[in-house]
Amino acid sequence: MGKGFDLGGLFRQAQQLQEKIANAQQELAERTVEASAGGGMVTAVVSGKLEVVKLRIEPALLEKPDVDMLQDLVAAAVNEGIRAAQRMLSEEMGKLTGGLGLKLPGMG
Repeated sequence: MGKGFDLGGLFRQAQQLQEKIANAQQELAERTVEASAGGGMVTAVVSGKLEVVKLRIEPALLEKPDVDMLQDLVAAAVNEGIRAAQRMLSEEMGKLTGGLGLKLPGMG
């Protein structure tokens, strides 16, 4: 007689994976990435929660402000920062799930 399917073992593995994912999400939420626009004139720092945590604007941009250009640079830096954070999340969660093909909420 062969051994039957170990449903309990599968549930334990799923629970362990769920715990690892939760821990990784918490750790990644605390990490940040930076992205710049205008040759570094505007830099956005974005967290793993996909929140802008810091925005640096070179003082020279404020001496003779060109509002349209400043708005474009801020938008470009923030958007690139969000894309970089999404890439970081996707790469790190991909390592954890090992190509299981899981689509996790908020992970792109």
